[in-house]
Amino acid sequence: MTAPEYLERYKQLASIEQDKNILIEELLQRVTELEAAFQQEKLDHERETRFNRDIQLHEMELMQHIARIKAIMDREPFIVVLLDGTGIIFKDEFLRKGEEGGKIAAKKLAVALKDYVASNFPGLDGPKVIARMYVNLKGLSEMCVRGAISTDPSSIEGFARGFNNGHPLFDLVDTGLDNAHDKIAEAFRVNLYNCHCHQIFLGCADTSAYAQILMDIMEDIDLVGRVTLIEGITFEKDLAKIKAAYRVSQFPEILRDTRITPVWAPWKAAVASKPLPTLTPSPKPGAVPLSRTSTSTSTNASTSLSSTSARPSSPGEFQVVPSKSAAPARPKVVERNKYGQRVDRVDFKSIPREEMNRLKKLKLCNLHYLLGECTVDNCQHDHSRKLTKSELSILTAIARMTPCRYGLECDDPECTYGHRCPHAEPGKKDCYWGSNCRFDPAAHGIDTNIVKVTKV
Repeated sequence: MTAPEYLERYKQLASIEQDKNILIEELLQRVTELEAAFQQEKLDHERETRFNRDIQLHEMELMQHIARIKAIMDREPFIVVLLDGTGIIFKDEFLRKGEEGGKIAAKKLAVALKDYVASNFPGLDGPKVIARMYVNLKGLSEMCVRGAISTDPSSIEGFARGFNNGHPLFDLVDTGLDNAHDKIAEAFRVNLYNCHCHQIFLGCADTSAYAQILMDIMEDIDLVGRVTLIEGITFEKDLAKIKAAYRVSQFPEILRDTRITPVWAPWKAAVASKPLPTLTPSPKPGAVPLSRTSTSTSTNASTSLSSTSARPSSPGEFQVVPSKSAAPARPKVVERNKYGQRVDRVDFKSIPREEMNRLKKLKLCNLHYLLGECTVDNCQHDHSRKLTKSELSILTAIARMTPCRYGLECDDPECTYGHRCPHAEPGKKDCYWGSNCRFDPAAHGIDTNIVKVTKV
């Protein structure tokens, strides 16, 4: 082999060696890059692991904190009973026994409330019962004497002492002539949002002031569920119109359902029953002589002459003026299906959604527009608009979206609340809202075919 040939082979080997070195350098550079990426990935993984561990520890701490808070919130659960003595009056058998009667009344009320809570709030385990009753003791004493319940005015003071001593958390407060409404209203608001207070029992007088307090929270179904009304003296005015939105309890074995009626003393009864001299005035055309007898001329005249009214024209003379006889009112009815369930004639599907939303925003007073009269003092809802027949129909439907507590059994023809779910179709036992629906399951799938009416 010649020298040039060896030289050529050398050059080839040198080129191959150079390529090998370049390859080795590239491999070393790639390894370096991969090691760096690996270290970065390792750092990121370690950082993420630490972060996850910290998050888990923090979550565990939060869960423990929540558990401690819940344990604190569940500790010492109680219900508050707020009673206004103008609407809540204990039965005669307790009032006349003085201090002993007060103790018995307090114990019976505590037992009745605990039984009611156990039946209606099964998830509430043994809450304490705190009762505050506000009474004008002097006024109650006078009423009891005039009503022949007790001949000793001091017996009511004894009743108050017995009530206070009959239960460690029961207090009867003498408000004197002051109105108890302000005290009850403040206690109501304080406990309404108290997590330890699971229910407020409100026993109050049938006044517009209490009706306004209850109307203010009616738009929040959760707050409404925290309130139970105690109906002592029967609601007939303001509260009668809104009580269907609330749970109502009654304790007829403990509380009166009527006011104390004054009884005349014997000497007054004798004077009242003695007839006065009969007057015989000179007759005039169209005049009929009347004799004044018994206690009240106006009362007896209205009783004996149902279609006339007596107007005195001169001393000892009465002019009889025929009055207009009122036309008999048409009977009010409640329409029902073949199962006896109440059916309200409201077609929710035919109401334009935009019109319904528009009327909702106007905050119209249902009592004013649907019943013709709003008896709530300082009512915050609108009374000034003139609604068309269509708007009144839509407002009726809006009112029906709030459940009536009497449900399908309600027999009040003027009840503006809803008695069946507006979103449920006949025969279907559910609706769009499912278990979150404000209406009871029984108010779904109602047969809307009317077959009979109940006259009221």
